[in-house]
This record gives sequence, C-alpha cells and structure tokens, in this order.
Amino acid sequence: MPCPEPRWYDGAPHQGQCEGCTTTAWHLKDAVYLSARGVSFAIVTTGRWDEVASYVAFMGYTQPWYSVRGVDAPVGGDMGYLTCFLRDGDRVFLTYSTTGRGNERVNASPGLLDMTPYGRGEAWEDNPENRPEGRSPCWSWRSDADGNATWGPTSRPVPQWTRPGASPVTTLGRHGHHH
Repeated sequence: MPCPEPRWYDGAPHQGQCEGCTTTAWHLKDAVYLSARGVSFAIVTTGRWDEVASYVAFMGYTQPWYSVRGVDAPVGGDMGYLTCFLRDGDRVFLTYSTTGRGNERVNASPGLLDMTPYGRGEAWEDNPENRPEGRSPCWSWRSDADGNATWGPTSRPVPQWTRPGASPVTTLGRHGHHH
C-alpha cells in the first residue's frame, strides 16, 4: 500500500503545512486505479488528528488519512516518504521506500515541466537570455494570491489557493515553516 508520509507542523495554520506534502497529496486525490489492482492507499502523518482532520477537510482530500502520532513507524524522518508494504497474514513487509525527488512518481507536474522549453526553472538549468535565473528545486511550491512563486508571510502551498475560503485575509495566520 503506497503511503505518502507528510511532514506535519503542530499548531501551524493550513498555509504553514509542508508545501511538498500538500502538493504530493493533491496529485493523488483518487486512487481508483490502484484500488482496481487490489492496492490500498492511505496517507499517514504524525500530526495531531484534530489539526489533520481540519486540514484534510480544507484541502478536500478524498484519500484516507491516518495520524500515527506516538506509533513506532518503520520509516521516518524530516521529509515525506512514499512507502509500500506487503501483508502476508499477520506479517507485514516494507517492500519500497523513497523520499525527496523519489516522490515525484505521485506528482506528474515536475515531469510535465521537464518537457517544456524552460523546464522547471531550477538553478542547475541553463537559462536563455532574458529568462529569470534558476531557483532552488522547490521554489514554485509556494505562491502569493496572484500565483507568483514566493516564500513570504503571504505565501501558501500552491494547491491551497484553489480551496474554498483560501483568501489571504481570512486564513493567513502566522507564517509556517519551510525547508
């Protein structure tokens, strides 16, 4: 069962949650093709359930989310993980785990950007004249209300701007964490 494992920031408003995890979970809103092949899909987080439930409702995620706070997990760390397990009776085997760019299997957008003339706009890419210099790998995962990539107090993970009630006036609280 594939399980993205989002990083959770206790007490942060919705826009303060991890932009990479928000984006990854956004890209797998329906696992019907996995279910058709007998694969269960869930998202697990270490967040407190009352905060997680509010966030999941705000984002409109349809996949099951579970809080594993206080549970010894087979995979952990600062970043989100994509993990697969195989259950054989009462035994469970970890069969795959990745993090960082390995999570792009769930997120089609970076691969599609790779096909465009200017790519992802990252620092390592050659940029033609009159094009902005490249930025860090995750620079476009947060934006302001006008869609401009930014990491400021008025930014939020990009998928959140399309959610009901996502206006900066009513939902931008204290600035959240980022990597």
